[in-house]
Amino acid sequence: MDHHTPVVIATIAVGLSLAFALGMVARRLRLPTLIGYLAAGVLIGPYTVGYVADGAIAIELAELGVVLLMFGTGIHFSIKDLLAVRGVAIPGAVGQSLLTTIFGTVVGVLLGWGIVGGLVLGLAISVASTVVLLRALIERGELDSVQGRVAVGWLIVEDLFTIVILVLLPSAAPLLTGAGGSLVEALQELVVALVLAGIFAAIMLVVGMRLVPRILDLVARERSRELFVLAVLTLAIGVSYLGYEVFGVSLALGGFLAGAVVSESDLSHQAAAEATPLRDTFSVLFFVSVGMMVDPGWIFQNPLPVLIVTAVVILVKFVAAYGVVLGLGYPSRIGITVAAALSQVGEFTFILVTLGVTLGLVPDDALQVVVAAALISITLNPLMFRLVDPLTRWAEGVPVLERLSHRSDRDVTTLDRSHPEEALRNHAIVCGHGRVGRLITSALERRGFTYAVITDDRHETTRLRAQGTVTLFGDAANPEILQHAHIDSARVLIVAISDAHAARLIVDRARQVAPRVPVVVRTHSEHERDVFVGMGGDTQAVLGELEVAVQMTRYVLTRFGVSMREAEAIAQGLRGRSGRPYAMARSTFTRSTGSDADPPRPGGV
Repeated sequence: MDHHTPVVIATIAVGLSLAFALGMVARRLRLPTLIGYLAAGVLIGPYTVGYVADGAIAIELAELGVVLLMFGTGIHFSIKDLLAVRGVAIPGAVGQSLLTTIFGTVVGVLLGWGIVGGLVLGLAISVASTVVLLRALIERGELDSVQGRVAVGWLIVEDLFTIVILVLLPSAAPLLTGAGGSLVEALQELVVALVLAGIFAAIMLVVGMRLVPRILDLVARERSRELFVLAVLTLAIGVSYLGYEVFGVSLALGGFLAGAVVSESDLSHQAAAEATPLRDTFSVLFFVSVGMMVDPGWIFQNPLPVLIVTAVVILVKFVAAYGVVLGLGYPSRIGITVAAALSQVGEFTFILVTLGVTLGLVPDDALQVVVAAALISITLNPLMFRLVDPLTRWAEGVPVLERLSHRSDRDVTTLDRSHPEEALRNHAIVCGHGRVGRLITSALERRGFTYAVITDDRHETTRLRAQGTVTLFGDAANPEILQHAHIDSARVLIVAISDAHAARLIVDRARQVAPRVPVVVRTHSEHERDVFVGMGGDTQAVLGELEVAVQMTRYVLTRFGVSMREAEAIAQGLRGRSGRPYAMARSTFTRSTGSDADPPRPGGV
């Protein structure tokens, strides 16, 4: 056996095990799990007693985590979402980043890190954690609100800005430190790096956006989940490696561009869903590797730098973000929510500071300070959100602030998304579109009910979309796909697939995402029916063979001269005799009206 294999396995096993345990503890304490991951790294790092993981291997694994993290960022990148809030997100992000960078640079100089070190510090703390921001908005139910969309668009701009910095920093390092020979040589290297990065980006955006969606479409038509997952990961990792080896660009840029190209495909939802588990796993290892570099003893001996940087992260970023939004003339509610969402730091901060330490632009102490500040700011971020409502009421009571917050001519209600699935409300979600699914959607169509289809059949996806039906390609058991189908606002979820195991997974995930949504599921045995009903909520399980028996019994009895009414009663009695009786799915649609009367014909329920 290769000598390095046990070391790799040990690093992964111990790192993930501790991250899982401490992540659970953090979750129970209602803290972000990221804190638990960083703490796991501290425990297996060289600055604490006990087991010490291999730092070199941890860094290699962390690189893979960065690639997949950037791939996820790229695949969720949406030009439409950014353009919808461009009037506030772009100038807001630029203004807030500039102010935070200036304050960070001043702090870095005061700490003795020099102008270059301070500049790296300011750039690093100017960007917030995507994971923390999204989770906070989701928990408050504000992800789809105006302020939520502004915050997400704002973060997209910050992420793009940070990606540019990650591309330029390695080439600019000799110029900044004066260690790269003459000024002319350093500038030449920087220009060459920019040209190569531009060529790589152009190839990806021009060629990749035509080629990659076709490749994914070709793979999807084979209906092999393994091949589709392999195709997605090959694109993420292969493109990053190609860019690094051929064009000399960072792995992070390659991962982002690969994700951005995939996002242009109508299969992007499923691609993101398939990449998420591996991305999350290696992202955890990235945070663990960052924690391994932390020296708790140094932090406790030097609390002042930590407190100063934390104050910049929480207070300066908050005031800067609110001030910029207010200066643009938008309501205080938007400004305060965005400010609270951005008053923390996370993934990109660690990547930038780690790169700065590697390039010799900042001292090793910078990582200690930034990680400690990140832990404090992330821990306090829920408190910042609790202050949104009282601070909004206070700001609305101050005449000057109230006048400033309504100077914009733009109507904030126009900041809506335009994706087809965004119009879904009170709709049915049909999982699977085979013979059973087609009959159900045909009935829904005939009655004018709104519905969406989730299917892993690429040919069926293309056909339905051509008819104007909202259709998502992918695995309905994936929570991300269910959320894109707006399960939280659906009238009913219909599981019309024949695979009992897959159906059980879909119902289980649906119950986790939207516990109150009624579910009707197709099944083939009484045992499975009992399992589905026992999963809780409003779940109706339809036993296919039983329905066939009911219909055949009704027909047979009438052939023997039994009246239609009596034949119907006997046939329906078969349901109760076979086990637990259940209502037909039709009751789900009539529950809100309390009658079986036909609803109006317009396109909604």
